[in-house]
Amino acid sequence: MFCFVVFQDSSVIQVTNSNIEPVEQFNPFPAHPTDSLAAHTTPASTTPYQPAVLQPSTEPSPQATAAAAQANLLRQQEELERKAAELERREQELHSRGPGGKENNWPPLPKSFPIKPCFYQDFSEEIPLEYQRVCKMMYYLWMFHCVTLFLNLLACLAYFTTDSVYGVDFGLSILWLILFAPCSFLCWYRPVYKAFKTDSSFSFFFFFFVFFCQVVIFIIQAVGIPKWGNSGWIASFTAIGKNKAVGAIMMVVACFFTICAVLSVILLKMVHSQYRRTGASFQKAQQEFSQGVMTNKTFQTAASSAASSAAQGAFQGNN
Repeated sequence: MFCFVVFQDSSVIQVTNSNIEPVEQFNPFPAHPTDSLAAHTTPASTTPYQPAVLQPSTEPSPQATAAAAQANLLRQQEELERKAAELERREQELHSRGPGGKENNWPPLPKSFPIKPCFYQDFSEEIPLEYQRVCKMMYYLWMFHCVTLFLNLLACLAYFTTDSVYGVDFGLSILWLILFAPCSFLCWYRPVYKAFKTDSSFSFFFFFFVFFCQVVIFIIQAVGIPKWGNSGWIASFTAIGKNKAVGAIMMVVACFFTICAVLSVILLKMVHSQYRRTGASFQKAQQEFSQGVMTNKTFQTAASSAASSAAQGAFQGNN
């Protein structure tokens, strides 16, 4: 009787007759958050796609093809002309540069000047770091020497104004400035620059020979022998008895010549110490000289012409 009453309860009958899903089919923890939203997504439209319609291809006319080919040829021709102009410009630049392919920058002259630079000089690029200081000091010595020669010319001119007998000193001072300024640059500064640049034994020996002669010239100029065109100590003491102002100017120039002589001796020793570290030797200098002579085109031409002349003379003598 009790069991029958329970199952006849109205609440139990309502639950059993409702459309609510059983507990076993409900999953409160879906595997993925999107699973709970899957039932709420709107189904895709089932409307079928329209087939793509291909436009019929139209081939270009022969006139259009010819015009396009002509335009392409004109464009290629313009590109070739532009490249040819660029190559010509670079070739002109190479002709204006030195043997190393670099544009000469010494002496630093303005571009509008008719005379162009003759040498390329760059201490930081061409000279090793351990030799740059000595090489720059040699360059400064050369510039100081040129300034001293110019002041010597002015001092000799002042000396000439006091007494016309010393006109020979003024003339010789002009000659020394014109002669020694470029020759010292070519004969001892450029060889030492090349020696440090290329580690050339021949350039070192050539520098030592010429620069030793330059040291002797500095000493003679500092002494100031009269009628030699140098405002040295002897000439300055001679001039100070006649005109104190001119004598004072000549004594300043004598001090400059003395400084040149002292600096040249010091730098000669410094270069010699650097030379011993480079591993240069007299044998290497001989090898470099022989190789330079044998590879010189002028020497090869002269040797071949001399050999041909000797052969022709021997052939004619036998006949």
